[in-house]
Amino acid sequence: MTNFEELSDWLRGWAGVDASRRDIADTVLALADVGREISALVAAGPLAGDQSGIVGENSDGDLQKLLDLASHRDVLAALANAPVAHVGSEEAPEPVTLNSGAPLAVAVDPLDGSSNIGVNLPMGTIFSILPALAAGAEASFRQTGRNQLAAGFLVYGPMTELALTVGSGTHVFVLDRRDETFRLVNGAASIPHATDEFSINASNYRHWNEALRAYIDDCLAGDEGVRTKNFNMRWYGSLVAEASRILTRGGVFLYPADQRHGYGDGRLRLVYEANPIAFLVEQAGGAASCGSGAILDQVPDDLHQRVPLIFGAWEEVERIERYLNDPHSMGDHAPLFGRRGLFRA
Repeated sequence: MTNFEELSDWLRGWAGVDASRRDIADTVLALADVGREISALVAAGPLAGDQSGIVGENSDGDLQKLLDLASHRDVLAALANAPVAHVGSEEAPEPVTLNSGAPLAVAVDPLDGSSNIGVNLPMGTIFSILPALAAGAEASFRQTGRNQLAAGFLVYGPMTELALTVGSGTHVFVLDRRDETFRLVNGAASIPHATDEFSINASNYRHWNEALRAYIDDCLAGDEGVRTKNFNMRWYGSLVAEASRILTRGGVFLYPADQRHGYGDGRLRLVYEANPIAFLVEQAGGAASCGSGAILDQVPDDLHQRVPLIFGAWEEVERIERYLNDPHSMGDHAPLFGRRGLFRA
């Protein structure tokens, strides 16, 4: 039987005698522990009660379900015993201070994909570990994603999976139900540079700008169009499930800005969704963009700031950026340069 290294052993080897690394390792282990608890609750489904009941709204007006708030409380309780000064959560309007003077800050989406509650589709937890700044909680969550010390997500699906980066590649662990330990199954996740698979909510097509519609049209035209190859489309309604698939077999994910009210700056949150996913993706050889630059270079002005997010195969991310920013890259859809144009992509 293959010997899969335990997460605790892996982190112990990575941290060594470095006190700062040990703090990060302790925080990751606390998040893995609470992930086990949330995974069990998700797996119980209706046996654990009506987890999909609406109990309110968060600060951005998104509906909160019972399982959202239960996950939020569990994460705070787990991190209270870790070297974490502040927690910025999707489910709280302001950062929560746990251990003033501790070295770390954690930004977290306790339950990503909660629209899938009750329909047996994947959900997860996303986290970003940052240095806690002397300037306080709010300043700690206004750092660029380049300052992240570690990031990861858990997926609660057929497997409970933990994707993790500490800045030296992206590593994937799976929960072994026999002894409730996370074990390393992929020590160097790698996203292929090219792809023929994209993920987007196509029902919003009419709300997109012309450039984005042109990109999708060219993919859908398949081998008869300018891309000269056929594409497949996926959409799970869960960011962690999309990211897990892309880390496993490649692809590109798009959650763009659009013309609907409240979607002009995208819908995903920069600090606790886009930044950790971007860190993981870049460490796996992929790219993550807001459409006009790298996600990790964006400067947050608020814990709950929204941002468009495109990530995955770097060749495809770059192509999408060209469509969005250079009309000459729009192939047959370019207003001045059609099929016979000199600037066809």
